Amino acid sequence: LSDKSLDGRGNYTLGIKEHIIFPEIEYDKIDKIKGLNITIVTTAKTDEEGKALLKMMGMPFKN
Repeated sequence: LSDKSLDGRGNYTLGIKEHIIFPEIEYDKIDKIKGLNITIVTTAKTDEEGKALLKMMGMPFKN
């Protein structure tokens, strides 16, 4: 994941283009593929603190 998606306050947002990646979704019952945004809100005050926290939780940052 890129650290460019940190918002300056230690929160991280990522986008998913197709909701059908989730195994719980029954593809045959979908009439329109939708995307979604997910924001992980942390208690961090800076991007550096947020990145460190998210790394400890297992988020794989590429840089």
